Amino acid sequence: MRSLQFDVAVAEQLVRYARMVVARGYVHNSLGNIAIRVPHRDFEHGIVYTKHAEVSLEEMTVDNVVITDVPTPRLLHGTVPTSVGHNLNREILRLRSDIHAVIHAHHDETIALFASGLVKELRPLSLEFPYVMAKPPYVVPSHLDVENDVGPIAGFILGTNSILMENHGVTTLGRTVSEAFHRLNTLASEVRRVILAEQLAALRGHDVHYLAPDAVDWMYRYAESVIYPSRDDARRAEGGERPA
Repeated sequence: MRSLQFDVAVAEQLVRYARMVVARGYVHNSLGNIAIRVPHRDFEHGIVYTKHAEVSLEEMTVDNVVITDVPTPRLLHGTVPTSVGHNLNREILRLRSDIHAVIHAHHDETIALFASGLVKELRPLSLEFPYVMAKPPYVVPSHLDVENDVGPIAGFILGTNSILMENHGVTTLGRTVSEAFHRLNTLASEVRRVILAEQLAALRGHDVHYLAPDAVDWMYRYAESVIYPSRDDARRAEGGERPA
């Protein structure tokens, strides 16, 4: 298949966010990636801009950006294939029509927290976490490799905007790459807070004061109206409701 027209602006946006992810210390090698979906009239699920394998987000340039299909791994632009991790990105985009960007990183503190056995789920401490994430994180057990076998993704992806993979890393989803990046930063911050809170509580001989589950559920449910009030007002106005 002949190459598609390559949108340099999308590629430059990918490189810009790659630099931001690197600046946060989330990348240490050629693993980890960003995927951005762009609509295309010839492809039902759109097309995906991402980096190819064998180069890191830290070192990449626009020349390292390729375009892939969504349902299949075929290259629509470029010659170097993607890493196996792009299987997960593509399956997320295939199953979530509302999501247009995915970021995957091997975050040190998240790997350490779950490898320690201290927690089996990420319970929120801060008010910002459920509001920004909008859905609870999903923890994938270490014995599942959802990059090589994406089958299990369908069972939980509709109910989350972040995937925590034990001994592996984190993946965040967003309607834009900006939203996926904000969710990655929020997740990383919350993990660090949990580690620090557990350490301080242990020193004092007390339990950590996590947010109450019913309060967290409420915040997930109304996250859109808190983080994006103008968008929520527009939604309600379209439905005939008067904005608050």
